[in-house]
Amino acid sequence: MAKGFNKAPALGGGQAGMMQQLQRLQQQMQEAQEKLAVETVTVSAGGGAIKITITGDQHCKSVEIDPDFLKDTDAEMLNDMVLTAFNAALDKSREMQQQMMGPLSGGLPF
Repeated sequence: MAKGFNKAPALGGGQAGMMQQLQRLQQQMQEAQEKLAVETVTVSAGGGAIKITITGDQHCKSVEIDPDFLKDTDAEMLNDMVLTAFNAALDKSREMQQQMMGPLSGGLPF
């Protein structure tokens, strides 16, 4: 048998360093996901008549409708305003997610 064929290959410095980098990145991503689960954004529509609060991981926390708004509106207008506010809140939540996670995914070593 040729010399060295019966031994398992040792991890080179580059591979070990890459594994450490991946472990740190995984930890940072987990921390960012945990933060996104508690960070919120609030968006309003109709001059503040409707407010939607959503987390960075896209869970709706609250929907607030000003009772005075209900006096002067119909169901169709209310639906449109809630839809507008909710979609704007989702957009802001995704922006927050991109700000927190984007730099981490850009740091992948491959």
